[in-house]
Amino acid sequence: MNRTILIADDEQDIRDLLAYNLSREGFAIETATNGKEALQKLEQTPAALVLLDIMMPEMDGFETCRAIRSNPKTANIPVLFLTARAAEVDQIVSLELGADDYVQKPVSPRVLVARVKSLLRRFDRSEQTPQPPKEEKIVSPGLRIDRASYKVYVDEKETFFPRKEFELLYFLAAHPGRIYKREALLDEVWGHDTFVVERTVDVHIFKVREKLGEYGKRIETVKGVGYRYVVE
Repeated sequence: MNRTILIADDEQDIRDLLAYNLSREGFAIETATNGKEALQKLEQTPAALVLLDIMMPEMDGFETCRAIRSNPKTANIPVLFLTARAAEVDQIVSLELGADDYVQKPVSPRVLVARVKSLLRRFDRSEQTPQPPKEEKIVSPGLRIDRASYKVYVDEKETFFPRKEFELLYFLAAHPGRIYKREALLDEVWGHDTFVVERTVDVHIFKVREKLGEYGKRIETVKGVGYRYVVE
């Protein structure tokens, strides 16, 4: 199991504090002082998890997270935001960009270590889950979802979906016609020990529909309830 954690924060005291406490737990630590440097480090050394400060020079945490999620090589790395902002809007924006969790500054080392371990357990379980046979696919006119390879083909053209977007699409498509509430989708796709808010589901649904193009209408919103996948 990869035990490398990348810490991106422009404050040396914060980097040192986090590095010290995480290294005591057996993690290997890489550090960066801004988003650009963090992306360069990810190219050189694959990380098991990225800790991102939001307010950084040159490239802030939001931009960095967006870049991580848009690169197939790094799209599935768990991202945990460090934020000094208490406003709920910042927390929601962070999660909409694809972050998996956030911790508010001033950081409690004990809370941070617990959150990091929780995230890694979730991702480790998903990696260890036996993959279904390659013939397990969901196929409908214009759309093919391959669970074995985590690939989606729209009109026979491969379209990139980060892990959570893929899992959300696959889960709904695997249960056509059934309505799922947001909290149920959070449990099924993000896990029971997730800290994300329900609006995260809406944002991911929007992104999935956008990538599916004309087939996005197959994911139907049931007002006041949730979502379902409609078979044409």
